[in-house]
Amino acid sequence: MDLILPATPAGQRIMTGIGCGIGAGALWGLVFLAPELVRAFTPLQLAIGRYLAYGLLSAALIAPRWHMLIGALGRREWIALGWLALTGNTLYYILLSNAVQTGGIAMTSLVIGFLPVVVTIVGSRERGALSLAALAPSLALCGAGALCIGWQALVAPRPAAAGHGLAGLLCALGALGSWAVFAVGNSRWLTRLPSMPVQDWNLLTGLVTGVQAMALIPLTLAFEPIRHDATDWLLFAGVSTGVALFCSIMGNALWNRMSRLLPLTMVGQMILFETLFALLYGFLWERRLPTALETAAFALVVLSVLSCIAAHRREAAGQLSAA
Repeated sequence: MDLILPATPAGQRIMTGIGCGIGAGALWGLVFLAPELVRAFTPLQLAIGRYLAYGLLSAALIAPRWHMLIGALGRREWIALGWLALTGNTLYYILLSNAVQTGGIAMTSLVIGFLPVVVTIVGSRERGALSLAALAPSLALCGAGALCIGWQALVAPRPAAAGHGLAGLLCALGALGSWAVFAVGNSRWLTRLPSMPVQDWNLLTGLVTGVQAMALIPLTLAFEPIRHDATDWLLFAGVSTGVALFCSIMGNALWNRMSRLLPLTMVGQMILFETLFALLYGFLWERRLPTALETAAFALVVLSVLSCIAAHRREAAGQLSAA
């Protein structure tokens, strides 16, 4: 499989975008560990903590450029930021945390592992995108890898009530749909706003997400118990701040940079790195080696990404020869 991209600006863009995608996946994989680290807190409380920290960090970082940015944003942009913050952050993380706590990291990774398939299929409908036929080998490998990732979780789920397992699966499916909407919408908005720095767009999204987190505080105070000691709160504050900084600020910045460099069909494939790193962190947390099925999943997912790169390489080479 020839994966060397032509030494052209297009080839360089793809390689830089892939590097950003790997970095984003490495940071986002930490998100799957957070609910396990602070199991004393509910998914809603986890989302509030993470996104309050994200909003405060975003406000501090964007303050020097606020007057310049506010003039570049209209009503449509603020509405877009609102639903991107909801689908990609607030709603997604509540559903993801619930899925991890009730169904485990492996099951959640299985479902989220199908994100590349969903986003790539949507991306194939974009003007000038590769066809589904050209992407079929990559999609098949992706699907096989995702099935291997969660097979053991499905045939031997963690001890829990059947209703809880079903609720976790439904939450994971909800998270899948929510983040797929975000990935497609965010990529399209970054394309529509070429003059908007990707980090500023990320910080603006964080600002809006922080406002949404504040709006959820009365809800958790009214319906969820707040009975934690000082040690629990210190751990909660540390995890929330760490996830906000590494996953939301740094991870999102890399993802937005990648979204501007790669076509949507490749953007979908880059989500696989989040699944891979989530599993790696899960193995470290559980202090075990991957099973044979999990090793096969790693191989299939990597082959899926390489196959997608090869398909785009052939497309780039064809355009170069036709020029």
